[in-house]
Amino acid sequence: MKERRFLQKWVIFIKLFRESAFFAFSQLMGDKFRTFLSLLGVSIGIFSIVAVFTAIDAMQTNVRKGFEAFEMDIVQISKWPLDPTEDVIENGGVYKWWEYLKRPSTTFNEYKFVKSNTTLGKDITFIINLSGTVKYQRNSINNAAITCTTLNFDKIAKIELEYGRFFSAEEDNSGTAVAIIGGALKDELFKDRNPIGESIKVNGYSATVIGVTKKAGESMVNSPFSSDESVVIPLNFGQRMVNIRTANNTIYGRPKDGVEQSDLENELKLLMRLVRRLSPTQKNNFSVGSFSFFEELIGEIFGSISVIGWIIAGFSLLIGGFGIANIMFVSVKERTNIIGIQKALGAKKYVIMSQFLVEAVLLAIAGGLVGISLVLLIVLLLPPIEGFVLTLSVSNIMSGVAISSVIGILSGLIPAWVAANLNPVDAINS
Repeated sequence: MKERRFLQKWVIFIKLFRESAFFAFSQLMGDKFRTFLSLLGVSIGIFSIVAVFTAIDAMQTNVRKGFEAFEMDIVQISKWPLDPTEDVIENGGVYKWWEYLKRPSTTFNEYKFVKSNTTLGKDITFIINLSGTVKYQRNSINNAAITCTTLNFDKIAKIELEYGRFFSAEEDNSGTAVAIIGGALKDELFKDRNPIGESIKVNGYSATVIGVTKKAGESMVNSPFSSDESVVIPLNFGQRMVNIRTANNTIYGRPKDGVEQSDLENELKLLMRLVRRLSPTQKNNFSVGSFSFFEELIGEIFGSISVIGWIIAGFSLLIGGFGIANIMFVSVKERTNIIGIQKALGAKKYVIMSQFLVEAVLLAIAGGLVGISLVLLIVLLLPPIEGFVLTLSVSNIMSGVAISSVIGILSGLIPAWVAANLNPVDAINS
C-alpha cells in the first residue's frame, strides 16, 4: 500500500512538472523580447563564471605539467632555501639573502657522506647546473642548460628517453664523455637525423650522444629538471668545464618506500650538521627542503584566483538573477486574472508556485546554456597555443547548469509565492 501511494505521488509530480513546463514554455515563447532580456543577464553571468573557471583549469593544468618532470617527494640540500617563506617567517618577515649568499655550497664529499650514511633516503644525487654552448657541425645553441650529475639523476628527474640510454655507473665513475640531449635541442641541432653515436661539442669538449629525452612540451612554469633544451652529462666529465668547489651544487634525494618525507628531511639535516661539524648552538648553514611545497603553493594561488573569479562572476549572476525576478513579477501581474480563475477552480498553492518556479528555472537554464555555448565556441575557435590547452570540461558545464538552476529557483521563489497567495476573488476582478 505504501509503495503504491509513493508511486502515485511520483506520477502526480511528473504530470504536474510536465504541465508546468509546457505552460512556462508557451508563456516564454509568447513574449520573445522579454524572454531575450531575461536570458541576456543570466547568459552573461554564466558565460563569465564558466569562462573564468575554464581558463583557471587550463592554467592549472599547464603549471602542473611543468612540475611533472620530477617527483613531489624530492628533498633538496642547498645553500639557498627551496621554500623561502619558512625562513621569512622564522626571521620575522625578512628574507635574509645576504646570509644565504655567505653559506658554503654543498660539496661532493658531503654528497658521498650523505649517500653512505642515510638510512631513510634513496636515489641520492649530486647535481651542478650551468649554461654553455652546444655545437654539432655548423649548428650551434648558445646558453643551453648543461646538467652535470651522478648516476641516479634519471630517477630523480623522471627522464623518459625517446631512444638511446642513460649513462652507466662505469661511465659515471670514469667521467666518460657521453651526453643525453633534450628532444627540442635534438631538433635544433640534428633536424631529422638520428643523433645516437654522433659527436657534439659541449663548451668546447667533445661528447658522444647516447640518448635523447622525450619532449615534455612547453609550460608556463619550467621545472628544475626541464630537459627539452638541456644536455645531461656525467659529473666527472663535467668537472673539466666547471670548478666543482665553487659551483652552485645541489644534493637531491627521495625517501624510501614507507618513509615519511619529513623524517628524511630531519635525517638529512642531522647528517649535514655532522659532516660540517656544527655545534649544537650553531645555526644551520644549509637548507633542506622538499618540492611538495610547490603543490601546496599551486593550490593556494589558484584557490585565490578562483575566489576572485567567483566575485567577478557573482556580480553578473546577481544582475541576471534580478532580471529574472523582475520579469517574473511582471508575469505575475499580467496573469493575475488567470491565477484567480485557477484558484477558483480548486488549484492548490503548490500548483501555482510550480508554474512560476519552473518558468524561472527554464529561463535561467536556457540563459546558462547560451553562456556555456559561447564559451564552447571560443574554445573551438581559439587558435591552438603550444603548451596551453584550453578545454571546456564536463564538470564546468555541469556547474554552469547547476548554478543556472539555483539562480532560477532563487529568482522565481518570491514571485511564485506572491502568485500562490493571491486572493482568488481579488485576482479575478483585477
